[in-house]
Amino acid sequence: MLSPFNNDDTKNDFQNSKVVFVSDVHRDDYAGGAELSTDALTKTSVLGDVYFLRSKELTTEHISNGSQKIWVFFNFTSMNLDLIPAIVANCNYFIVEFDYKFCKYRSIEKHEADTNSPCDCHNDKYGMFMSSFFAGSEHIFYMSQAQRVVYQERFPFLTNEKTSILSSIFDVSDLEYVERLRKAREENATLPEYVVLGSNSWIKGTEVTQKYLADQQIDSVILSGLSYHDMLRELSTYTGLAFMPLGGDTCPRIVIEAKLLGLELILNENVQHASEDWFNKPLDEVESYLLDTHNRFWNRILEFVERLPTVSGYTTVRNVIEQKYPWRQSINSLLSFCDEVVVIDGGSDDGSYEKLLEWEKEEQKLVVKQVARDWSSKRFSVFDGLQKAEARALCTSDWCWQQDIDEVVHEEDAPRIKKLAANLPKAMHLLALPVVEYWGDKGKVRVDVNPWKWRLSRNLDHITHGIPDELRNYDDSGELYASPGTDGCDYIDKDTNRRIAFSTFYTPDAHNVRNSALQGSAEALVAYEKWINAVVQELPGVHHYSWFDLERKINTYKNYWSKHWQSIFNMEQKDTAESNMFFDKPWNEVSDEDITSLAEKMESEMGGWIFHNKIDFSKATPYIKIERNHPIFMEEKVDE
Repeated sequence: MLSPFNNDDTKNDFQNSKVVFVSDVHRDDYAGGAELSTDALTKTSVLGDVYFLRSKELTTEHISNGSQKIWVFFNFTSMNLDLIPAIVANCNYFIVEFDYKFCKYRSIEKHEADTNSPCDCHNDKYGMFMSSFFAGSEHIFYMSQAQRVVYQERFPFLTNEKTSILSSIFDVSDLEYVERLRKAREENATLPEYVVLGSNSWIKGTEVTQKYLADQQIDSVILSGLSYHDMLRELSTYTGLAFMPLGGDTCPRIVIEAKLLGLELILNENVQHASEDWFNKPLDEVESYLLDTHNRFWNRILEFVERLPTVSGYTTVRNVIEQKYPWRQSINSLLSFCDEVVVIDGGSDDGSYEKLLEWEKEEQKLVVKQVARDWSSKRFSVFDGLQKAEARALCTSDWCWQQDIDEVVHEEDAPRIKKLAANLPKAMHLLALPVVEYWGDKGKVRVDVNPWKWRLSRNLDHITHGIPDELRNYDDSGELYASPGTDGCDYIDKDTNRRIAFSTFYTPDAHNVRNSALQGSAEALVAYEKWINAVVQELPGVHHYSWFDLERKINTYKNYWSKHWQSIFNMEQKDTAESNMFFDKPWNEVSDEDITSLAEKMESEMGGWIFHNKIDFSKATPYIKIERNHPIFMEEKVDE
């Protein structure tokens, strides 16, 4: 075990450890039951050395630097409770609960004894604050079933799935020592007195227990002030143990030790573990149960560490057959790594929806639903974000992967997505990942667009899609539209419409290099191409085929996108030569032959173009090459 008590290089030890135990005191300071249990677990770690941290020494720096670690909180009354929100937001943590920390007295009976009123801490600010800490944990280990019931009565969200019973934890060497004492006891006479635990703690009921024995005319002695092994040895020499706590004592260690030593027991109903099945079995089975506590604890931790989270993919469609989107390829790529794939159809009339329903019958992971919209309405452009929100709302997995129907995940990336999600810091809710944006069939990759898109997000209730708060406007009819700066599909908070903070691989330095390449620097272009290729090999992302078929894309601008931007930005634009960014004539005069010819010219002479401005072939647009092959899904022939 790594510990700040005996290691000068504690900072380095903290950085190198995978597991951090936080507790008020260590076994070296005080050998109470909680401390002995905590120490026993450190010795059987399956994840390397455990770093032990006094709760009062926990800082924001520990939390910030420990977001990738596994944290376990034991007794933490000395901890700065103002740190709890940061722990909940940033740390993957477990709780081993020895008593009742939602109560200011750590005992509901003590609370009532001192205040003459039942404990209602769970309803006040302190109790609710503490409950948020428990709710944010990955799992809670209780000492007894009765203790779990008390918690669940007050906090029903702490379900059996989120909690388990651990009981007191023993070091194997301590159990072996107890067994030797029991055998020695069997060979020697024992003293007739009953032992009473001497303690200043109210809950241990020392005086009440003494009085009970006196009333029963049973001689007793007080046991206190001894080291742990000396206490066990002394305890083994007496006939029995009387232990009658004044309130719920979850799993008093001395009761287990006395039983294993072969002592007679006088207990009351406040010894909460005494009625559990394991405690009332033969001694060898009790020992086996206690030895297994280590497995129950570490297996739960290991299960979390090795877990692969579930992922829901979601996308939206409308008339994808008519529009010649690679819709089957896109959905097939989602099915290659997602636990479910949700597809929302916006009211297709070209047979797309029917084809999807046929596919849904054959593919268990596919969820298809139609949410038809009036796409002729004035603000139809807002529907795009609403459709994504509908699809996301149907997702049931831990994480969500959003993908447009002209995007495809590479087969090499598919197995890496869940691994990435499993290792992301807890505070990371939204992640931008690389996009390979093709220009034409020759496979040129664009430099003139950002190489990222919001992609992977935690499936949290407050995350949805729509227009961010600062860009939301309403026309005279009260209909929503946007200021420039959004396509209406941003990740936003469903209650406030504020943008969801996201993390990205795209750095300011990379952005500066890309801009230099766009301004004509050959050196920057080479550097950017090298960087993008490294990113694509390192991080999963998508290959985007929106501009792969340039003729299809020009037709989409003609028939949809020009209307979309007018709708979403509340603009009116006449069909004129000036408003057409592709041709020097209105769209109604553009022929199919014009589009085919322009597409061929764009593919051969350009590497991209942002069509906020009229196309200009005199201005060369740089492009790069991606070393990776196209996704295998795009090479496969599919039946539309």
